[in-house]
Amino acid sequence: MEILKLKKDSLLLGLILGIVTPFAGMIAFYFWKFNIYSFKVFIEYLGIEKRLLTGMISFSLFANAIIFTLFINKNIDKTAKGIFIVTVIYALIAIGLKFWF
Repeated sequence: MEILKLKKDSLLLGLILGIVTPFAGMIAFYFWKFNIYSFKVFIEYLGIEKRLLTGMISFSLFANAIIFTLFINKNIDKTAKGIFIVTVIYALIAIGLKFWF
């Protein structure tokens, strides 16, 4: 039950938020651009249209930038650091996908 003991300012909480928040961004992107299609069709289309995949990843990283800014402005630095670490990893993956496809 270690996860229940997370402090408000902890690196682990930042890492968890940094991993989860882009999925919320992906869902927001789906509702913004593809809400007339099923989520399954959206995922299949991401596999076909690689430019859309990098756009969706960028949108998801924007979600991380928002929560990172919130934590930085509240001086919750350890959590912000965790969010930043995951954001950099996601950004490197996005850049790699951009050049791979």
